[in-house]
Amino acid sequence: MESLTYETNQSRQIYAESLDLLEQLISTPSFSGNEAGTASVIESYLNSRNVFTFRKFNNVWCYNLHFDSDKPTILLNSHHDTVQPSKAYEKDPFQPSINEEKLFGLGSNDAGGALVSLIATFLYFYKRKDLPFNLCLAATAEEETSGDKGLKCVLPELQPVAFAIVGEPTNMQIAIAERGSMVLDCTSFGRAGHAAREEGDNAIYRALKDMQWFSTYHFPLVSPVMGPVKMTVTEVHAGLQHNIIPAECHFTVDVRLTDAYTEKEMLHIIQNHTFCEFTVRPGVLKPSCIAHLHPIVQTGMAIGRKAYVSPTSSDQGWLDMPSIKMGPGESARSHTADEFIYLEEISEGIELYILLLESLFPYLVNGRVC
Repeated sequence: MESLTYETNQSRQIYAESLDLLEQLISTPSFSGNEAGTASVIESYLNSRNVFTFRKFNNVWCYNLHFDSDKPTILLNSHHDTVQPSKAYEKDPFQPSINEEKLFGLGSNDAGGALVSLIATFLYFYKRKDLPFNLCLAATAEEETSGDKGLKCVLPELQPVAFAIVGEPTNMQIAIAERGSMVLDCTSFGRAGHAAREEGDNAIYRALKDMQWFSTYHFPLVSPVMGPVKMTVTEVHAGLQHNIIPAECHFTVDVRLTDAYTEKEMLHIIQNHTFCEFTVRPGVLKPSCIAHLHPIVQTGMAIGRKAYVSPTSSDQGWLDMPSIKMGPGESARSHTADEFIYLEEISEGIELYILLLESLFPYLVNGRVC
C-alpha cells in the first residue's frame, strides 16, 4: 500500500482534524500533574470517533478495533502535560496562533505535534482488519516531572507490548538510545557562627568540595552507545543573612545515566567520593537502548530516517520493552518562550508514522516479530 499523501480528501481531513485537536490542547492548560482538562479533550475526541477508551487519573489509552491477542502489540505513546510557560513569552501561551506556517502555543512542539500525529496514525489504522499487529495508543500525563501518575502507572494496566514508539520532537529521526535521569538532593553540614569573628564551620565551603568533585569526576566505564555518565550541579541554596556563617548548604545534582552502570553502582561511587548527605528524588528514569537490527529501527532507516542517540530523557525511561523515540518538531524548541511547531512538520509526522507502520508488515509473521 502506498504511503499517505496530502493530495487526497482523506489525508487533508486527517491533517485538518489533527491541527484542530492540537489547537484545543494548547487552549487547555495542562501543567504536569494538572492535566485533567486535556485528558478530557483527548478522551472526547476519541469517543466521538467511536473509539472505546480507558482512563486512569489523567491518562487515556485505547486499542485498535480488531484487537487479536495472538498478534504483537505496538505501543504508541506521547504526553499531553506541559511545563510552566517561560516569563519571556511575548505571545499568550494558551492562545494558539498561526503565523508564517508556524503554530504557536505552549506544548505545540513538546509534545503536542507528536501526540496528535500518533492519534491520527492510530485512527488511520483503527478499523483495519488486515493488520499483522495490534496498536495501543496511550496519551499520558506527568512526563515533564517523571511523576508516578503518568505512563508509569499505566503500564501494568496494558496488554503485553512487543515494542513502543514514544512521540517526542526528534525531527522525525529515530532516537535509538537515551540516557536515564536521576536527581540528587544534597546537603552539606557545618556549624553556624558570626562571620566577623571567624566562628563556625562554613557549610558552603564544605559543599564546594563536593560540587567540584561532581563537576570533574570521570567514571571509568563509558557506554559505547551513550557515552560517559554526566553530572551537573543545577541549584544551590544556603545562608540566612550576610553576617552568619551558614550551618547548611543545599544543592541539587542532575545525573544522566548510561547503560554502563546500574543505579545502585552509581550511588555507591558517589557515596564513596563525597561528604554530603543526599537523597534520590522519586522518578529515576532508566537509560534506554534498542538494537540496530530491531525491525522498527531497520524499517525506519529503510524509509530514510537516521538513527541517533538522544541527549534528553523521556517516558522511555519507564519502559522495559524495546522502544524508539520519534516525532515531529525540534527538541531545541522545547521549553522555550513562544514555542511553536511548523504546520508542515505535523503533516510530515502523520505521513511518516503511517509509512513506518505499513513498512513493518513484512517483519511481522504468524503473530511474532521477525
